[in-house]
Amino acid sequence: MSVQSPTHDAHTFKDPFQLDRLAEELATRETIRPLRQQRDHNDDEDDSQVPDLPAHVPLSHDNKFLIAKDFDVEEFLLSRSHDTSLSDLRMELRDYLSHLKEELVKLINDDYEAFISLSTDLRDEGARLNRLNLPLGEFKVQVLDSRSQLQIIQNAIQDKLEKRSNLREEKALLHLLLKLSESVTRLESLLLIALPEKKADESSEIGVLAHPSHTEVSAEDRSRGNTAKHLGRVAAEYTQLLYHASKARAEKCIFVDEIQWRIDRIQKTLSSDLDHVFAITLVALTDGKDEGRPADVEKSKWIADLTECLRTYDMLGLWRDAEDVLRREVVRNFVKKSIYPEALAAPHSPIIPHTPLPPAKASGFLTTSLPPRTPYTPFTAFVHSERPATYSIGTIISSPYARILEDTEDPLARLYTHILRFVERDLSRVMDIAEKVSLKSSLHSRSEKELNSSQSLTSLIVLDGDGFEIMANVIWEEVGRAVMDELGATVFAAGRPSEFRKHHEISQAFIRSLEYLAPSAHSVEVMRRHSVYSAFEQRWQLPVYFQMRWKEIIGKLEESLSVVRIEPTLPFEKNSFSMGQSLSVWVAITACWSAEIFIPNLCHRFWRLTLQILSRYKTWLDQSLPPSEVSPTKISTTFSTEKNLTSPTLSRAPTPIPVVESSSAESTASDDSILRQYAAVIVDLEAMRTNVLTIWREEISPMLPEMADTNTDSVKAPEALQHSLSELASLTPPLANQIVAILIKRCCEALLPVRSIPSQFRAMSNKRSPSEPSYFVSSILRPIKVFFGIGVGEAPGLLLSEDYLVPYAKEIFESVCQRYIYYLSAMKKTEESLRRLKKGKKTTFSLFGSSNTGKDDDGRDEERIRTQMIYDVNAFGKDAESLGVLLQMSESFKALVDMVNAIEAEAS
Repeated sequence: MSVQSPTHDAHTFKDPFQLDRLAEELATRETIRPLRQQRDHNDDEDDSQVPDLPAHVPLSHDNKFLIAKDFDVEEFLLSRSHDTSLSDLRMELRDYLSHLKEELVKLINDDYEAFISLSTDLRDEGARLNRLNLPLGEFKVQVLDSRSQLQIIQNAIQDKLEKRSNLREEKALLHLLLKLSESVTRLESLLLIALPEKKADESSEIGVLAHPSHTEVSAEDRSRGNTAKHLGRVAAEYTQLLYHASKARAEKCIFVDEIQWRIDRIQKTLSSDLDHVFAITLVALTDGKDEGRPADVEKSKWIADLTECLRTYDMLGLWRDAEDVLRREVVRNFVKKSIYPEALAAPHSPIIPHTPLPPAKASGFLTTSLPPRTPYTPFTAFVHSERPATYSIGTIISSPYARILEDTEDPLARLYTHILRFVERDLSRVMDIAEKVSLKSSLHSRSEKELNSSQSLTSLIVLDGDGFEIMANVIWEEVGRAVMDELGATVFAAGRPSEFRKHHEISQAFIRSLEYLAPSAHSVEVMRRHSVYSAFEQRWQLPVYFQMRWKEIIGKLEESLSVVRIEPTLPFEKNSFSMGQSLSVWVAITACWSAEIFIPNLCHRFWRLTLQILSRYKTWLDQSLPPSEVSPTKISTTFSTEKNLTSPTLSRAPTPIPVVESSSAESTASDDSILRQYAAVIVDLEAMRTNVLTIWREEISPMLPEMADTNTDSVKAPEALQHSLSELASLTPPLANQIVAILIKRCCEALLPVRSIPSQFRAMSNKRSPSEPSYFVSSILRPIKVFFGIGVGEAPGLLLSEDYLVPYAKEIFESVCQRYIYYLSAMKKTEESLRRLKKGKKTTFSLFGSSNTGKDDDGRDEERIRTQMIYDVNAFGKDAESLGVLLQMSESFKALVDMVNAIEAEAS
């Protein structure tokens, strides 16, 4: 086999592979390539200098188009189109093809010799491999034989290990059964339980071990002084017995079933003995006071026994059994003796001192007598982490609600106080000890990793019924059920509202005081979740009570509002009412929140009733306000919502007011009536707003619970109150406009004599120069002073002067100034008309347009008129300043002064 080049020459037979020729050509190419690269580098430098000229790059292995993964014919042709034609490119490709073939042949020829030598070197290797394969079968048989023998040995060892493990487990189980048998025997001996003969024989037949050390109990353990500790040790042993029995039962041992009757008997005996010791200890602690005060040593011993009993109950998980003993031995007897149908009619106990409540102070809002405004304390949860450590007999409980129970005149309060004294004296210590025992047990039962440093100690108690709940399951269950069963007809009688509300207040104070005696907040929560607590709260027929109170409050209010007319009286104090209807509305509002009517559980209903009363008051005002007989001026009223909802800042456009003629006696009387009624309404609206905001801030808002954020559609209480007050305040602007219109009318009537000043001076016989203002100037603004009580005694707007005097005076002054200007303009037109009528006479100096400086009589009269007008305008301005009007801010007064000064300038 040979690889030959397709080119033949004369040396073909001498050198069949043409290796010499290929070597020569390769050497030639190697010598030419550096020169070509140098030429290409020079060409590149030349190209860099002349970048626009194309450069012919011959085909090589480095051509990016030829070495690309996907050969693109178009890209290749476009790259060669600038330096060669298609025919030249074809020739170049053919030369490059022949060059490639030559290189391929050279590569094959270079490796051919090695390929031939490889086939020669592998000759006779097959026989050698066959010889090597012959002993492999024997080796495989030997390995398999050794493996089978090793597996047999391994199986034997594993069987022996399994037998040993089974023996070990059986031995451990046997030891467990021995421990179980010893524990049962020891517990029976500790509890002094005698075995029946039949059972004893059976036990001896099955090999129950009984050691002499377990059958004898020392006299010290059996003495009464160490009974509680003895039962504690028995309980610890019993828990170990239960643990061993559970492990043996998991192994399905028949022995556990055989001695189960003995375990049950131990449990019953231990529970019975523990109940007996616990009962004896409780009776000694609670009844020892009848025999005189016990010694401190004996009392400490009883407390230690009590603690040990409670710890034993907690160890065995018999919390309800301990509660039953406490209920049976202590609480139930006390409840039967204290709570019975005739308990509220029993005579007052002389042991409890008589401490009456201090008298309630009356409200300062009204001028008349009102119900006492005693601040009402809402019954919210009030649990202290610490309570007084005093448990002496007769100690007054220190609950913040105890003051409500100090009313010894009420039999229910006396009964509740008696119960609280009993709980504090006889049960508080028991609850505290039980709480500490449960807390300590829960701490031991949890690992340190599960304890969170932010958790309180009371939150560590399990909430699923584990632990002592003496307050809920013993005290409240017995007391609450006894009150509902024995005294329900009297305590929950909603048909007598006053008595019902007092009973509800006293009962809620009793519950909160009882919660105050609870050892922890968790005990209070469990008490509130108790079924007896829910039943006790449901027994209060609060909707019925509210309906009766609603009829009582609304009945009196509607009786007062049935008179649809305003009959004001002059009030003498700020924030007091001038109408009896307003006073009735205020009394109805305060009645809703008074201590004699209000109940916290009906808070939202009383709040809704308060808003309804305010709405009813506005409706009555709309129906009772008289129609105005004076068309009000166009006054724009702006209210300040930050400081005063009813203090207007009046302003009006400078439009001339029509001529006002003097009013008749009937019109004056009607205006006086309107002024009194409108002023009374504004006074009452302001007083109502102030008083309602005061009672909201001081009493209502602390008692209203916060609204839930989930209900976004509900209106919050402050917003609802603000809306109701805004509805009432909307009545003030039209009333203020009517009052201002009437006062403007009266002031303008007092300005009418201005028109007669020229005729008066011309008709005077003693024509002297004026030295003081006209007589009518002081009466121009007198209606404002009379309305606001300035310089007079009683006045309808006396209580409005502080808020309304300045804005009213400013608005009226502006209008009167415009009226003044109007009169002067009319006088000017009149003088001009008279001057035109004087035909044939020489024109003299005119008041409103001087054209003659003569010193005749007409000129002197006009000079005196001008002087009088200046005196009048200055006096008018000073009178306005006394009412708080700023003259420099009045555009109308500036125009009036400019008009008078213009006349003076013309005269000069």
